[in-house]
Amino acid sequence: MSVPPLTVTAPQLRPPYRYIAIEGPIGVGKTTLATLLAERWSMRTLFERPQENPFLERFYRDTMRHALATQLSFALQRAAQTREVTEALTGNTPLMADFITQKSEIFARLTLPDDEFTLYKDIASHVQSHGPAPDLVIYLQASPEVLFSRIQKRALPMELQISDAYLRALSDAYNEFFYHYDASSLLTVNAEHLNPLESEDDLALLIERIGSMRGRKEFFVKGVSV
Repeated sequence: MSVPPLTVTAPQLRPPYRYIAIEGPIGVGKTTLATLLAERWSMRTLFERPQENPFLERFYRDTMRHALATQLSFALQRAAQTREVTEALTGNTPLMADFITQKSEIFARLTLPDDEFTLYKDIASHVQSHGPAPDLVIYLQASPEVLFSRIQKRALPMELQISDAYLRALSDAYNEFFYHYDASSLLTVNAEHLNPLESEDDLALLIERIGSMRGRKEFFVKGVSV
């Protein structure tokens, strides 16, 4: 009697989590890293698509004037993305995203005055629902100087309008948000000297670090045990 061949997936090619999200401020390399890891682990990808927000370019030119419209448009987008996440996780394919749906509040708190922020929260609470939290969030952290350099390097016209002051405030807002974040396991990665986007060795270091996580919150600096 013939025995069907046994198919074995190499352990290092199995995703260590069913649902992973990469996060961090603009320019830090979320989408590229999400793509690399998803390809390695054969994961379905879900990307943020900020270009679909019709107010975003105007927001970068005149933040105060267009902040409310921009954030409300993102609130509607997040509601749709929450449904996408829920639908994706009903299947057997693991999911990799380059955002978490809760990130909208980072930008809303940063850019809206108190009265508009209250209005934003009221509207967002009616259109958004709480979808499944990621099993792991990888927060890529870098200084404003590094972010600015990477934004300049990729030279997307809309992003080149971002001011230095806004980028610094955004970096601080991300750090504050993830300092208190507890909805998922969290790996904070110092992405200034670790560049998995351009170095295969750095990518291998990061993959090893993801697989060896034991705590709920951990921090990874290349060459340092934390």
